[in-house]
Amino acid sequence: MTAPAATPTPEAAAVACCSPLVSQPLSADQALRIAPVLKALAEPVRLRLLSLVASHADGEACVCDLQDAFELSQPTISHHLKVLHQVGLLDRSKRGVWVYYRVREDALADLGALLAVPGPVTAG
Repeated sequence: MTAPAATPTPEAAAVACCSPLVSQPLSADQALRIAPVLKALAEPVRLRLLSLVASHADGEACVCDLQDAFELSQPTISHHLKVLHQVGLLDRSKRGVWVYYRVREDALADLGALLAVPGPVTAG
């Protein structure tokens, strides 16, 4: 039986609050909510972990699946995964002694929409 996913912190909804950067400036409050998400991704290990989880078979991975990709201890990898979970980029569920992580596709889609730049308009 899968344990329910823990509720992410308020930053988890930070990106969904906003229209694309190019359509209107962010408010100070919006920037404060989005910054932790971008800060989490600015760490190279976390960015790689997010990519590894997203591209893993079935889109889900546990620390045991990710450890060989890094010269880091299991607790360090778990800490980085916890940060990604806290900002709302990963969901997690516990199975026995292992915690499995899955990318929150909605959070990535929101982040992509925030950073999206409309393509050039072509004359038809």
